[in-house]
Amino acid sequence: MSNPPDIVTGELEAADVSRRPAGASEHRELWLSGTELPPDTGRWTSEGAQELGEDAEGEALATQMGAGVRDDYLERSEVSDEETQIINMGPQHPATHGVLRLNLELDGETIRRVKPIIGYLHTGMEKTAETLTFAQGATNVTRMDYLSPFHNELAFSLATEQLLGVDIPPRARVIRVLMTELNRLSSHLVWVATQGMDVGALSMMLYGFRERELILAFFEKTTGLRMNHNYIRPGGVAADLPDGWEEDVAEILEVIPRGIADYETLLTENPIFMERTQGVGVITPEECHAFGVTGPNARAAGVDWDLRKAFPYSGFEEYEFDVPTGRHGDVYDRYLVRIEEMRQSLSLVRQAAERMPRGDYRTDDRKVTPPPRARIDQSMEALIHHFKIFTEGFRVPEGEAYQAVESPRGELGMYLVSSGGAKPWRLHVRAPSFANVQALPVMLADSLIADTIATLASLDPVLGDVDR
Repeated sequence: MSNPPDIVTGELEAADVSRRPAGASEHRELWLSGTELPPDTGRWTSEGAQELGEDAEGEALATQMGAGVRDDYLERSEVSDEETQIINMGPQHPATHGVLRLNLELDGETIRRVKPIIGYLHTGMEKTAETLTFAQGATNVTRMDYLSPFHNELAFSLATEQLLGVDIPPRARVIRVLMTELNRLSSHLVWVATQGMDVGALSMMLYGFRERELILAFFEKTTGLRMNHNYIRPGGVAADLPDGWEEDVAEILEVIPRGIADYETLLTENPIFMERTQGVGVITPEECHAFGVTGPNARAAGVDWDLRKAFPYSGFEEYEFDVPTGRHGDVYDRYLVRIEEMRQSLSLVRQAAERMPRGDYRTDDRKVTPPPRARIDQSMEALIHHFKIFTEGFRVPEGEAYQAVESPRGELGMYLVSSGGAKPWRLHVRAPSFANVQALPVMLADSLIADTIATLASLDPVLGDVDR
């Protein structure tokens, strides 16, 4: 990945031209409206002295380039309660990406304090898991982070398989990699679409969903559903890949890179997008550790941590891919990291498709896997076996297990406890969106209220993941 442009923070030096918009003339700059007119511009227009000559230098040059303006992010030393006001953003707000409420304390247009308030979407899914069998569990957890349902199913299935001690066939493992990386792509496409729209690039909403539709069509062909699939289950996957899946994946691998190139053309060097995202919503590596921020948000701050590398699962140690990291921890770096992650996911999808082995897509442990449907009307024992698995469920040995996977939003962990029955005694989820949202106060404090939407959107929160 190419190094992102340096972000200039604080007060700029007068000679610093690194933030000049692309294509701007080196000898003629726009006059900064509201500042004192230069003594003699040499050129006048009907709008006033907006075109300056080539002799601007020193303090006049710094003012014209915006470097002489006082830093908006400097905190006032003493602010009385009478000078601040409390406003609520959400919970019904289109830019909160869910039912999230932010309690903002403002000093003029500067945010002094942020208090995220959650719970408006609480569904009690962890408690619901105690009433469902292990065989039914994937149906429940797939609805938590509804933009990456396969990762929820995978974490639950891997934790269950730890307790069962069953081996997963190679084909099932590769199918899981294929589907979860396609899911990472579809999730990041939603993010880049909504992030662009939230900062004013309305066309991105159309472009991002255009490419995502191709992936969802493949999901529907494979699982029968566009989301909440219940496809990855303890013991393997629910069904084999459909006929013609190779052509479908090849089309995705051909079309998506062209779409990503379009996004970069539209956003990466766009001066408006850069001004709205560079130096905005900054978080440091130390703050990521303190608040538990993981995933692309932590990697954009320079934290080189990816569970697919650190603690490989589903055979990820056999694949070749890079972990992109940023340097500044701002909204712009989070954009760059996710763009590169999409390219890495495309590479993983290609590798999975090329190495797809033949064989079973579910374990041959008959205590976990039901008999083939064709045998149900041929054998009474097969019918009874099928009936018991889908009514009583299979018993899981007593014990506890924790399994974490690298979801599009960070570390998604599931702590599963079995008392020896067919239902979990306890399920607790380490949701990445929950940890990411709790870091909003440190990211938004002493920033402008205009940056709230860009910062919040850059975290890519899913409130179903937060309030599960």
